[in-house]
Formats: sequence, structure tokens, C-alpha cells
Amino acid sequence: MVEARRCAAYDPDCTRCPRLARYLEATRRRHADYWARPVPSFGARSARLVLVGLAPGMHGANRTGRPFTGDYAGILLYRTLHELGLASAPESLCAGDRLELIGARIVNSVKCVPPGNRPLPAEIRSCNGYLKEELGQLTGARVYLALGRVAHDAVLMACGLTRARFRFAHGREHALDGARWLIDSYHCSRYNTQTRRLTPVMFREVMARACERAGLAQAGSG
Repeated sequence: MVEARRCAAYDPDCTRCPRLARYLEATRRRHADYWARPVPSFGARSARLVLVGLAPGMHGANRTGRPFTGDYAGILLYRTLHELGLASAPESLCAGDRLELIGARIVNSVKCVPPGNRPLPAEIRSCNGYLKEELGQLTGARVYLALGRVAHDAVLMACGLTRARFRFAHGREHALDGARWLIDSYHCSRYNTQTRRLTPVMFREVMARACERAGLAQAGSG
């Protein structure tokens, strides 16, 4: 079952962004079996590591109702989470499977699928209130792993920090305060992995480093 309870960090009926609301309405007409609503976050509520993505994919999370599930980007993500002992299975099939995340949670910068997978700056700002609320609730989080520049900027906005002080670069680590870190990674999109901008080895290394910073034991590290 897809988690869809309304709270300060998530509203399944949100229509704050008119363009996205219209796009979802049209999607529901075309694909009656799709989730086609704001996609809730997924994973442990006591997470020490929070992975921050961009937005749901049209035929991935927008279809299944779970972040990075049903599209190409999720293949590398969930496989790596499983290799590091942060997921109970190497593949996320649907929101109704028994997959669990251990010590980790996945959130998105924008909860609704945007046309062309490109949210507008105003839409990112509008949805940032939900991200700010959720990050505030995840009091045990020690590392935010930003999957791409948009996610990097969204985390900084949610934390009330300026972008000028924290420049995005793959593998770069930013100390936000005495307890929290922001670590950057290229997004695990089809384009980035097929062009080798991001390789599986690169992604595993940055994920392993995030685990280390978060104080999470890695599978096979002992």
C-alpha cells in the first residue's frame, strides 16, 4: 500500500503548483492505473542517511507511488542500497512489495511529476516547505545525500542556507553544522549512467562515504 496520509510534510491532494496539478490531472485521465499524485517519501523514519532526489519520473514513481521505483534510475540506487546493507532487497518492484530501508530514507525535492522531468524554480520553492518540514522531523539524520544539483539546492533552501557558501560537485562534502553533512552525487539517471558521467563504482563510493559520515555500518565492511 502506498503511504498517503496527510501531514505537515506531505499532502496527497496538494495543488500548490497549478501547472503540476493540471499535468497530474491529465495523467490520471490517460493512465487510470497510475498513482499520479504527489509521491510520499519512503524509508526509515529514524533514518541517519537521507537521500534527496529530484522529482518522480512519469512512468516510475508517478506510476508506482514510491520514489525511484519502476524506472531506470532506481535500478542502480536500490542495488547499491542493498549492497551496503541499507535495503532488504536489491530491487524495488512496487509500493506494495516488502522492501524495507534500514537507516535510510528517500525524499524528493518536488513531490509531483513535472513535464519533461523539469520542475520550474517556483515549483521547487513551493514544494520546499514539505521538504523543510520533513527534514525537521528526521531529527536523527546525520547526512543528506543530494542526487544532483537541484536536490543540493533544495536541501540548502530547506535548511535556510545560501548556495554561495556550498558549491555542488560530485563527491563534495559540506559541513552544515556540528551534526549534519550534505554530500553531493551526480543523479543516478539513465543519461548520467549511460554516458559514464556516473559509474556504479563512483556511486557506490559516494554512498559508502555517506554511510560512514552517518555512522551506519556497511554490509561486508567487517
